[in-house]
Amino acid sequence: MTRKQRFDFVIAWFSEHAPDAETELIFDNPFQLLVSVILSAQCTDKRVNMTTPAFFAHFPGPGPLAKAHFDEVFPFIRSISYPNNKTKHLIGMANMLVKDFKGEVPLTVDELIKLPGVGRKTANVITSVIDHQPNMAVDTHVFRVSARIGLTVGAKTPLAAEKQLVQLIPTELIHKAHHWLILHGRYICVARNPKCEVCGLRPCCKYFQRLKPKAQSLKPIQ
Repeated sequence: MTRKQRFDFVIAWFSEHAPDAETELIFDNPFQLLVSVILSAQCTDKRVNMTTPAFFAHFPGPGPLAKAHFDEVFPFIRSISYPNNKTKHLIGMANMLVKDFKGEVPLTVDELIKLPGVGRKTANVITSVIDHQPNMAVDTHVFRVSARIGLTVGAKTPLAAEKQLVQLIPTELIHKAHHWLILHGRYICVARNPKCEVCGLRPCCKYFQRLKPKAQSLKPIQ
């Protein structure tokens, strides 16, 4: 199977079985999504979603957050990983939104990455989720899954993986493909002991092919 054929299989399978894939973060507007994605770094979406309701009730927008002190913000996110750094990032992000962007979340990658706590992955998430821009956010799940299946070859960095993925995914599907891969990595193609027995991508997966002959005993997924 060529790489192009592998991409075609993956896209067709997810289009049929996960046509409405979307982020699991709960948000009502771009500001809330931005805060949630910053908090989600090295933390689960479930934990973030447990934390943000109280946070947003107290800091409903960048204005109130920009005026807050460290000791006001920290208690709301203390259960999140790296709360000290993230508290500083959130306050700094809110200040820059107010000062440089009139309190609005910018929707270009170049502008977003200027904000404290926002790297390329976060910027790609914001622009693809909010505006359906063709930007591929590569986190640990996407990086692992795309390499295992064989969608990426020899990619040593998230940026290298991103560049390979966007080459062969139709532009109009890139914003959705991120969710396909991240959710697949979160629930099926997990880091340890991937659940190949319930995976519908087995026919095109390089990792699964290397499991032979043991893999032959698994029945096809319909």
